[in-house]
Amino acid sequence: MTVDLRTRYLGLDLRSPIVASSSPLTGAADTARLVEEAGAAAIVLPSLFEEEILNEEIQLNRSLEAGSDQFAEALDYFPNIEAFAGVGDRYLSRLERVKSQSAVPVIGSLNATTRGGWVRYARLMQDAGADALELNLYRVAADPGRTAADMEAADLDLIAAVRGSVSIPLAIKLSPFYSAFAGFAGRAVEQGADGLVLFNRFYQPDLDLDTFDVVTRVDLSRPSDLRLPMRWIAILRPQLPASVSLAATSGVHSGTDVLKALMVGADVAMMTSALLLHGPGHVRAVEEELRAWMEDREYESVAQLRGSANQAAVEDPSAFERANYMTTLHSWTAPQDPAHAVST
Repeated sequence: MTVDLRTRYLGLDLRSPIVASSSPLTGAADTARLVEEAGAAAIVLPSLFEEEILNEEIQLNRSLEAGSDQFAEALDYFPNIEAFAGVGDRYLSRLERVKSQSAVPVIGSLNATTRGGWVRYARLMQDAGADALELNLYRVAADPGRTAADMEAADLDLIAAVRGSVSIPLAIKLSPFYSAFAGFAGRAVEQGADGLVLFNRFYQPDLDLDTFDVVTRVDLSRPSDLRLPMRWIAILRPQLPASVSLAATSGVHSGTDVLKALMVGADVAMMTSALLLHGPGHVRAVEEELRAWMEDREYESVAQLRGSANQAAVEDPSAFERANYMTTLHSWTAPQDPAHAVST
């Protein structure tokens, strides 16, 4: 029996549900080609961050103006720069190169800080050939003067602004920290999102105890990280229109993980950490495991499998909500090792 792995994401026909999410591997033409050759059905480029563009412009201006406040004649030595290939230009060039060599859809990713930045670079990515666009909504609500409603309204306004400026499919990569996530997800779709990517991973800062500096630590995902996206995809799938795409990301490491994502209702499963750990060829191993499982259980297609365990399909829908928490607590069994015994 031949298993049909084809799926549809953001209106794009894909050969399988395995997508290479944004990472250093997808950001370079050579490694992106290897990921595609291993079987990735689509490629998401790393995000273009507006802060990087603004910081580069500030540093350039600062360098050009150095000494002008002390030596007036320095103004005569300013170089005549007619064109400067900045962060944004280099990103668009990479997008064009990856797209020119790819037979699979290439999805641009954008994280901007201003409404104008979102709209401008969304258009530029479309013009550079992106098949779809992923808006990476990544922010920390640290201002005590802004309420949850304020933050949500701003995000919804950005989604609507970008939707009104491009014609290519639009996915929104969200964090799980909205106070009423299901409601926000529905409103994001109303504002023009063609799909939702669950979830954005927030890399948390750490401290260097010797220097007291705040430092960055990159921790790759683990399969257990998939549980949060699984829960919300299972809940959202019956509530959202069938035309809205859902992507699971964070914790997808194996064919088993892809299966779980599909069963709760995802259209695709996105991998980053697993590819960084095992290399581009890992896509092939994941697909083989996915195919073998489906053949063994006589599933003919991804379409037949998708959504078979979402909240509306399972015997106990409450398992995806509060009951899951209570069941988990009651499932704990104390260790039998005497070294772990608690004295009373």
